[in-house]
Amino acid sequence: MAYANITEHLGHGLTARIRTALDAYKAARTQRAEYRRTVDELSNLSDRELTDLGLGRYDIPEVARRHVYGH
Repeated sequence: MAYANITEHLGHGLTARIRTALDAYKAARTQRAEYRRTVDELSNLSDRELTDLGLGRYDIPEVARRHVYGH
């Protein structure tokens, strides 16, 4: 009986670790999609519009990264 309980406990631990890894993967995919969307939207602005925002085209990746990832 003790063996069955230990095996069951290990199975739940593995399931939890897999679930946590999948959740992290999904969150990363969502963030990456938001990053791409932000880059695309900023890239579609004219140089004048970017200048009005105080940005240059070279700023787009950094602004998108800070917007999505917060650093």
